[in-house]
Amino acid sequence: MSDPVRVLIADDQELVRTGFSMILGAQPDIEVVGEAADGREAVTKALHLRPDVCLFDIRMPELDGISATEQIAGPGVDDPLNVVIVTTFDLDEYVYTALKAGARGFLLKDAGSDLLVEAIHAAHRGDALISPSITARLIDTFADSAHGRSTPVQPLQALTQREEEVLRAVAAGHTNQELSEELFISLSTVKTHVGSLMTKLGARNRVEIAIWAFETGRVPR
Repeated sequence: MSDPVRVLIADDQELVRTGFSMILGAQPDIEVVGEAADGREAVTKALHLRPDVCLFDIRMPELDGISATEQIAGPGVDDPLNVVIVTTFDLDEYVYTALKAGARGFLLKDAGSDLLVEAIHAAHRGDALISPSITARLIDTFADSAHGRSTPVQPLQALTQREEEVLRAVAAGHTNQELSEELFISLSTVKTHVGSLMTKLGARNRVEIAIWAFETGRVPR
């Protein structure tokens, strides 16, 4: 049997930390190895414990979740950690900024235990899970701000028919597992297609893929 996924939970609300800890601790293949009440403590414990996945709230005292994420998972970090952000989603631009800071997944705090567990496993596998409702909100937010922009950047190479299918599914917020089942292809093939899309579009994450899909009319708003 493989080792359990080691998780660090950081949130300034004790009830939230307790709730997440109970949900994750009840899973046979997940172990909560630490908790933090503010961003600075979260970074310190993350670097000390080296958990498989860090579960961070965006709004925390001392250091917000975005800054904490950048310190342990940002572009210039050697051996970055996996971070999943949970948010009440009252500030959309925070979520987008955190994506750029290196976060792997995003969930609403009321997403439910099943999606929470799935997000932890996805991050541990190196995948990214973003709640479909968050993806939709991000598309709306940045589509609104896109009015008056120049024509969306064109891909470095034309997308294949399969990449177009993957593009639309990613824009809908589907996970790699869902993509595998819907398109009848292996998980490794899904990852290859997603990676190819990021390369061709110059996208750094799945939300940027989704925004591009909207801006080019691939998916309806």
